[in-house]
Amino acid sequence: MKLIRAIIRPEREEAVLGRLEAAGLFAVTKMPVLGRGKQRGIQVGPVHYDILSKSMLLLIVGEEEYPRAIAAIEQGAGTGHPGDGKIFVQEVSESYTIRTGTKETESVSE
Repeated sequence: MKLIRAIIRPEREEAVLGRLEAAGLFAVTKMPVLGRGKQRGIQVGPVHYDILSKSMLLLIVGEEEYPRAIAAIEQGAGTGHPGDGKIFVQEVSESYTIRTGTKETESVSE
């Protein structure tokens, strides 16, 4: 399993969620976050905005769903301009369903 953490422009959130649903990926957690990337904020006339609003999406997907999830996020979030965001991927070795206590594991093939 993979944990995908995507930091995207808030105005692209609905497009990304639509692409994920079209790819058959429905489970997602989203939250508003603040931050900046390599560009260190944005300059609008004489005003410099150091910290920008972004949206963070969290998904847990299987090995077979992973490429579809990355493609959906890139297609939905991309504008071709600086500040489109980043996607971070981590391995998840196990998860638990709180209601049932069921442990879910997925073998990681190397």
